[in-house]
Amino acid sequence: MKHDLNANKANAIAFYKTAYFGDPATAVDRYVGAEYIQHNPLVGDGKAPFIAYFEAMAKDYPGKDITFVRAVAEDDLVALHTHQTWPDGDEYVTMDFFRFDDQGKIVEHWDAIQTIPDDTKNGNTMY
Repeated sequence: MKHDLNANKANAIAFYKTAYFGDPATAVDRYVGAEYIQHNPLVGDGKAPFIAYFEAMAKDYPGKDITFVRAVAEDDLVALHTHQTWPDGDEYVTMDFFRFDDQGKIVEHWDAIQTIPDDTKNGNTMY
């Protein structure tokens, strides 16, 4: 099957925003397929653990924000590069990968997160 790369990018971003800003149940209902395989070691496998994790995060960290710096799609995968700002002023760069099924639904997720340093040896930004 040929995937609609632009639709998958838009859906990955919408899924992420919806969950991140406090409505993970809607995110799962709209954008996740029959299964959800999670590779983040802090989040349980499946839909219910994902929802519970993001509901707790919304309560514990109100006021967090996210900017989507870039989205890249290839075959059944979408990669998102983000800038997160948390209420205590901490800033993070994340890279998330989502695998889509043949119906255009998210079925698998991998990610990496890193604190944005004040200085770099190379002088380059994280973006």
